[in-house]
Amino acid sequence: MKNAIAILAVAACLASCGSSASFTTLADKYPGMYEEQPVSIVIMPPINQTNHAEAKDYFYTTLYTPLCEKGYYVYSPYLTMELFQQESAYDSELFIEGDLSKFREVLGADAAMFTVIRDWRRNNVGGSLTVDIQYLLRSTKTGQTLYSREGTITVDTSIHSGAGGWVGALADLAATAIATAATDKIVAGRRCNNYVLSDFPAGKYSSLFGKDQKRAAGKDHVTATVR
Repeated sequence: MKNAIAILAVAACLASCGSSASFTTLADKYPGMYEEQPVSIVIMPPINQTNHAEAKDYFYTTLYTPLCEKGYYVYSPYLTMELFQQESAYDSELFIEGDLSKFREVLGADAAMFTVIRDWRRNNVGGSLTVDIQYLLRSTKTGQTLYSREGTITVDTSIHSGAGGWVGALADLAATAIATAATDKIVAGRRCNNYVLSDFPAGKYSSLFGKDQKRAAGKDHVTATVR
């Protein structure tokens, strides 16, 4: 009996150790966020690698709110747009790996959020909107990458009325195409922000500031289909 109890205790201990070994906290994954504790963030114009020219401007406007809700002071994209254009900074490709001290000196920003739009497509027949976006937060003080994550999010816009026969199928197909075409182009971007930035460490103006270090960090690349 004693031997059985001992075996069970060892097994439980091994299971616990294995579980903790595979558990990555926010502090472990994003140490720079907790070391530097950035307060203010400037959102850089997205880098668009797709054929949809409008994707850059539409997605640019979706980043302000989620970062504010995470507890950061975020410079309004509308107010910084003119500055970016004057300083030839609208093309973020020139800065994503370069010196960011200018943004610290001129704006007082602690960090710059870069995004790379890798995919932005709409399937009217199948009924879906898909975006693939990489997020990269860099310190304007040290140039260090504080946060990096990518997300592929598909918004399912298909409609199934339940009507039988080929007539019902054609009606659903037509309704799906209309619903997909009518869906706001920034909906998928907002959904991607919600999923990918879900493990973004809390900022100074959040009640979770400094308290979320032991929370589980998400995967480097999150994939999801939502309605």
